[in-house]
Amino acid sequence: MDLENAILKQEDLERLYDLTEALVTEVEKVIVGKHTEVVLLVTALLAGGHVLIEDVPGVGKTTLAAALARAAGLKFRRAQFTPDVMASDITGFNIYNRRTERFEFKEGLVMTNILLADEINRASPKTQSSLLEAMEEARVTVDGVTYDVPDPFMVIATQNPAGFVGTYPLPEAQIDRFSLKISMGYPTLEEEVSIIDSRRTENPIDSVRPVAGVKAIQTLRTVVSNVHIDPEVSKYIVLLVSATRRHEKVALGASPRASLALMRISQAYAFMHRRMYVLPEDVAAVYRSTIAHRLMLKQEAKLERITADDILTEILRRTDAPYKGKR
Repeated sequence: MDLENAILKQEDLERLYDLTEALVTEVEKVIVGKHTEVVLLVTALLAGGHVLIEDVPGVGKTTLAAALARAAGLKFRRAQFTPDVMASDITGFNIYNRRTERFEFKEGLVMTNILLADEINRASPKTQSSLLEAMEEARVTVDGVTYDVPDPFMVIATQNPAGFVGTYPLPEAQIDRFSLKISMGYPTLEEEVSIIDSRRTENPIDSVRPVAGVKAIQTLRTVVSNVHIDPEVSKYIVLLVSATRRHEKVALGASPRASLALMRISQAYAFMHRRMYVLPEDVAAVYRSTIAHRLMLKQEAKLERITADDILTEILRRTDAPYKGKR
């Protein structure tokens, strides 16, 4: 397998395709009825992105993150964000060792593969911002010294949209670091019955088996980064993103970072569907989840109860997709 040039035999590709499906299957042992959300989370993992899960308490946000880490065979840490959590708890800190008469670095929670930032909006802005360098550059700086975070690295953050007492809303610069924003939603009647039945005597997460590992995820990320994107599809991505900057209902549109995120997520989504090339349908499928949280709407749009999803759906409809036959 030549990863450097991403020249893979078909049987190698098939094994990697099967691995992504196995990841989804293992996570769905715990998360019932949320196939789209599970696929998007695995897609973000393959794309090297971070995910913000916004929903009410008790719908499985934390369980989803833990199940993904277990299925992927990656090191997992959970940071319960509260006002008294300090930035040094996340990044690490130096402590003086009297025996050696030297300062020693004590690593923070960020030194893991998958970090669950639970209720991220309950921590102070200083603590929230401690994640910025790690999310963007995969490293942290403590007292002028830079430390690389483990590879692969992914932040899965959760927040409750209903409770605003004692919270610190994430600034636009931090929200922009998340490749995807997803919502779990309530289960159906049948799904909720299945959930309580499966938890009578045991926790289903105990049945999740590791199907990958650090090396496997690194391999998948390398291959995904080489998924082909036709120049016309790249143009389509830029047209969709730049249209948000000109929309009459949008105060702040998506940045070029959003175009890059949409490209990478589209590559991973195509790979999740057993292809080494991106179709316009892949871009359209992940467009709203990748872009909606990056938009600031004008007050008039909020008064008219227009959502970011509504605007992005409108942009999708009026933007011509490249001819499907072009690859």
